Amino acid sequence: MSTINTVTEQLTRAGQAIEHDSFAIIDAEVQAHSYTAEQWPIVRRMIHANADFDFNGLTDFHPQAVHAGTTAMLRGGTPVVADVEMICSGLSIPRLAHFGMHTHQFISDADVVLLAQQQDTTRAVQAMRKAHRLGLLQGAIVGIGNAPTALIELARLIAEEGVRPALVVGMPVGFVSAAESKDLITAQNEVPWIVIRGRKGGSTLVVAALHALLALAESRQKVLVAQAATQAAQTAPLAQAGLHA
Repeated sequence: MSTINTVTEQLTRAGQAIEHDSFAIIDAEVQAHSYTAEQWPIVRRMIHANADFDFNGLTDFHPQAVHAGTTAMLRGGTPVVADVEMICSGLSIPRLAHFGMHTHQFISDADVVLLAQQQDTTRAVQAMRKAHRLGLLQGAIVGIGNAPTALIELARLIAEEGVRPALVVGMPVGFVSAAESKDLITAQNEVPWIVIRGRKGGSTLVVAALHALLALAESRQKVLVAQAATQAAQTAPLAQAGLHA
């Protein structure tokens, strides 16, 4: 695993100042909201990504979503499975590398395209099935921002085949089945989720949510490291005393 400072050092001072000011403007304009202290940084970053304040309200969380997502990141090596390449391209490689994470997407694979043609399904459906065959969905963080059919298929895999991702970030955009796909994923209780209700969504919002989760995981990691150091400092004198007893 990378050093504890790897993620936070990616922004320059000027970049940090712009981001800080942007978040301050969002906080000032939003004022009241119903999100928890852990959920709000995710919603705020999504607003920041699209300058759309509708996400204050449209974004919905499973009660365990943030904890489940950051725990999966802290575990190290958790795969990120996406419906489209845009999500994989948008995620920061250093941020992912800090937790030993890698991205996967199969939307344009030749076998996925062929199966979609043969079975008269979408490529997104077959891409989720391929991820399942490869064993990548179990314990993964799944990000879906483009294809409602990918989210519908994932809901089926959870309900019928026992697939258990660590977290589903379900934010497909569109007019056909987009809202319905989010209702399907939130109707099941087995897997935590973060969704944008209704038609709005998109890959940039999945990326924003995942970056916010990575930042939260890094903050949680620093707390855990500090706690471990404090505990070690407290137990060292006792161990020394035991040696000299």
